Amino acid sequence: MHLSAMLDSAVRKAGDQEAVVYRDQRLTYRELAVAVRRAARVLRDAGLKPGDRLAVMTYNTPAFLLAAFGAWHAGATLVPVNHKLRTSEVERLLRHCGARLAVVDEAIGARATDAAAEVRWLISRPDEEGGAGESDAPSFESLIERAEEWDGARTTDTGIAQILYTSGTSGRPKGCVHTHRGIALTATYTAVTLSLRPDERFLICMPIWHASPLNNWTMGTVLMAGTVVLQREYEPRGMLEIMQKERVTSVFGAPVAFLAPLRAVPDFQEFDLHSVRAWAYGGGPLDADSARILMSAYGSTNFHQVYGMSEMGPVGSSLSPAEQISKAGSIGRGGMPGVDLRVVTVEGKDAAAGETGEIWLRSDTRMVGYLDDEEATGKVFSGDWYRTGDLGRIDTDGFVTLVDRIQDMIITGGENVASQEVEAVLRGHPDIVDVAVVGRPHPQWGETVVAVVVLRDGAELTLDGLRTWMTPLMARYKIPRELVLRTALPRTPSGKVTKPVLRADLTGC
Repeated sequence: MHLSAMLDSAVRKAGDQEAVVYRDQRLTYRELAVAVRRAARVLRDAGLKPGDRLAVMTYNTPAFLLAAFGAWHAGATLVPVNHKLRTSEVERLLRHCGARLAVVDEAIGARATDAAAEVRWLISRPDEEGGAGESDAPSFESLIERAEEWDGARTTDTGIAQILYTSGTSGRPKGCVHTHRGIALTATYTAVTLSLRPDERFLICMPIWHASPLNNWTMGTVLMAGTVVLQREYEPRGMLEIMQKERVTSVFGAPVAFLAPLRAVPDFQEFDLHSVRAWAYGGGPLDADSARILMSAYGSTNFHQVYGMSEMGPVGSSLSPAEQISKAGSIGRGGMPGVDLRVVTVEGKDAAAGETGEIWLRSDTRMVGYLDDEEATGKVFSGDWYRTGDLGRIDTDGFVTLVDRIQDMIITGGENVASQEVEAVLRGHPDIVDVAVVGRPHPQWGETVVAVVVLRDGAELTLDGLRTWMTPLMARYKIPRELVLRTALPRTPSGKVTKPVLRADLTGC
């Protein structure tokens, strides 16, 4: 299915249903479809042609959806851009994807518009009456309001819908090329996995330009003709306020997004969150204790973990509510509906119970390949399978637990150390609130294990004290030989620690 046809289908099914809620702004599906056709006209008049790439760099506002569906309606390709990137990073991305037209939130401003002078920028001002702002140029919203509707020919569902850049946790971001059909299937498989319904009111509080909030949850909600509720940018209290006010039924976040309100919102228990029937999380597992804490705090056992990769849509596997405690830390058993999952040993065989191997995924949602990078594409494809680069271990019940990223495995003195295993132990230390474990090059050992930690306020910790605490818990070769204290860890907007940044900082290169 072409993604603009998905919107048309929602109009036919539920034209008067709320499609988008943003602060005090509300659009029904019928109103959204009209605005999208006008957005397509604005983009066409600005020079966007079928097959062109439209970069969109906004917060979670209606402008993102209008630009995305407008581009698809006009036969163009959407390039979501991380709103936290610096100018040089934006320029590199725009040059790589070849975009000549872009939509940017005015609050982002020169950080984007100073990049790539040959790109024309349309400025979004979603919160100002009449589109007024610092610039005399009309806003993207005001242009849409005045435009005629455009209804030209669409591309086929095998045409390119998105160039979706990876988060860069394993190096420089790469552009995953996805078709309309692949994204529509991503939305379908996700909707089935979480049992999304037509009366869904799904809160998008994680960045909408990121793979999962966009393709799993926003598109999954549109597929079901539910309501997409937008929080401009995640903030703990703001999330709770919107959930209560809008009677949100489902929400997705990194684990920290649900844990943070318990620490940051003193009157947390005063919020009425009983409308929420599904809590989805991804970007990392929850241990059993954290799962219990969340279930108790939010008064719900209906937590779902989802695991997937941008290269796959993203789709992958899921851990159901019934398994959150008994299989805590696991990503589930096999793939979600529409997805096949294997764990493959270094010998190329399917791993048996107790064995570790690389997680491979297969689905019709898989990307066409990395943009202009045949070499990188060839390395991650094996026939119909996508090689994730994640190491997983299978238990006797067939559940898979992530061991580490292949490139994050530390080899010290000939021994393999899984950084995530060490991190899991360190999270149990009473003074540690956040941690990442990486390897630093060492002339004798090859690599040495380094713990980068964030301590609770007022706490003190020494390397000797840490090593003494860990000695009964882990083999000596796994225990960090260096301790680095930080006030925060570098993370992607999806909550993943950017270990390349940490390693570069530690090595000075």
